[in-house]
Amino acid sequence: MSGLRAQRRAERRRAARRAAMVAAASVVVAVGAVTGTMSALDRERPSDDAQPLVTRSPGLRPPPAVPTPSPPRTSAVPSPSPSSHSPSPKPSPTPSPSRKEPATVAAPALLYSHPDSQVLHWVASHPGDHRRAVIESRIADRPAAVWFADFTPATVTARVRAVTAGAAAEGRVPVVVPYAIPQRDCGGASQGGAPDLAAYDGWIDDFAAGLGDGEVIVVLEPDSVAQADCLPAADRAARFASLARAGRVLKAADPRARVYYDAGHSAWNPAAEQAALLARAGAASAASSDGVFTNVSNFHRTSDEIAYARQVLSALGGPASLGAVIDTSRNGNGAPADGEWCDPAGRKIGRAPTLNTGEARIDAYLWVKLPGESDGCKGTPGTFSAEYAYELAR
Repeated sequence: MSGLRAQRRAERRRAARRAAMVAAASVVVAVGAVTGTMSALDRERPSDDAQPLVTRSPGLRPPPAVPTPSPPRTSAVPSPSPSSHSPSPKPSPTPSPSRKEPATVAAPALLYSHPDSQVLHWVASHPGDHRRAVIESRIADRPAAVWFADFTPATVTARVRAVTAGAAAEGRVPVVVPYAIPQRDCGGASQGGAPDLAAYDGWIDDFAAGLGDGEVIVVLEPDSVAQADCLPAADRAARFASLARAGRVLKAADPRARVYYDAGHSAWNPAAEQAALLARAGAASAASSDGVFTNVSNFHRTSDEIAYARQVLSALGGPASLGAVIDTSRNGNGAPADGEWCDPAGRKIGRAPTLNTGEARIDAYLWVKLPGESDGCKGTPGTFSAEYAYELAR
């Protein structure tokens, strides 16, 4: 009997060990199943670090990383470490770990703030002015375009180079505005420019020679297309031919230059009409154009300009890479109801300049017209008015 009892006790111990082994195996399977679930969730829910930055519209090359002025074109791709445990024996073409290393994301390009501007000079020379803090923080500290509005062939190359070289040294993108087309502004408050188109073509050649080889945004001749109806038909055709040539020259001189053509604004010409004019001026050709600009020196709301710019681009045709840039410098309150355009009261600064709009086909919000520089009613056109700047910024 004692031998039988000992045999039964041994069998019970072996059964208990088998049960414990089964339970332990179940726990291992359960842990593996949980690990597999977390990996699958990681594949479906990207981490904040791994999300690519929203940049310009599809088709345009990505902006350079900061601080390198001219990096190779790259996209933001996460580089996770492979998992040390696989929840399934099946091979996976793209293993997804439950723990990820932070992804390396290319920094967005930043716009260049040129140190030689009227508002910066005013801030530096008025340390005790009660308006200084507001103007400095809300206007002077924002990047703005640099205009070249005087016809000076002998110096324009060096002046453009000073801007583009300064931007390259900081790894930033400058915005430059050639503004010397003959019969500029149809003889209005901003009249001037080159004496004729032959002289203008030579001036553009000199302008292009200063661009260098870095990324630069060129806002080509505001009002030159939308306002061209003041010219006789033959003069209009000649102007458009010269603008098309200008775009080709600028892009040939610097393949990284982005050249945008005048589309007026949302309350000016109908989109289809403006697109037809732009096509004649070369804006639909990738050899001369990267798209259009709207709202320069005007006040129309960003949402209206986005819709209008897309309508113009759709009617214009051309490569899908064409985009638009919008001047948001003074459109925070929209345009006055009475249509006043010359330093109107009650306006406010708009969205800050950026190359990252998050809007399809909208390449940038820019401050082309510096807030505080007069349209001609608060001083000579282009001169800085601290009181006007303060009204816009506060």
